[in-house]
Amino acid sequence: MSIRIIIADDHKIMRDGLRSLIEKQHNMEIIGEAANGRTTVTLALKLSPDVIVMDVSMPDMNGIEATRKIIEKSPRVKILALSMFSDKKFVAEMLSAGASGYLLKDSAARELMHAIQAVVKNRSYLSPAIADIMIEEYRQIVTKENLSVFSLLTSREREVLQYIAEGKTIKEIAFALKISVKTAETYRQHIMDKLDIHTIAGLTKYAIKEGLTSL
Repeated sequence: MSIRIIIADDHKIMRDGLRSLIEKQHNMEIIGEAANGRTTVTLALKLSPDVIVMDVSMPDMNGIEATRKIIEKSPRVKILALSMFSDKKFVAEMLSAGASGYLLKDSAARELMHAIQAVVKNRSYLSPAIADIMIEEYRQIVTKENLSVFSLLTSREREVLQYIAEGKTIKEIAFALKISVKTAETYRQHIMDKLDIHTIAGLTKYAIKEGLTSL
């Protein structure tokens, strides 16, 4: 059984090129074309394709919105984004909308065929260049999320934070650490700025979560 495909791109020369490439495959057929997102949604619901090769930037509803609407109403349809944009925002938005894959328009024909086969088999597919971008983005997110109190704050700031969490006043903290009240207040402000937490209750909760003190 052939893989039934809709091509969505606002440039006719691009649609013609994709049609020529895809129709050379013995197990693929083009069942429709669209030049904008709104028409793509209409065709998708009418024709129930297996795969939509979807341009991200199109007039009268972009590919991201079209993807979201199609997936909401017909989740079995696989959407393969094909774009000139490698910006992680576009990639993330398309994947979040429900796309199963993302290719750059300068990808080789062989890669496009491989991507179509992959998404039909319920696998995801990203161009190598896109995969590199998303992996780096993931690493940055993981690094940010894994920043602990021990890497964010100095030893003295951690001491001050623990005292704050244990309910001590600034004067009591200054006395315990043998520093001036003004210095203790400065430490507290630095802690709040670094953690982006600006209430005592929030600092207390954070300190407990990080293991600096207990309830």
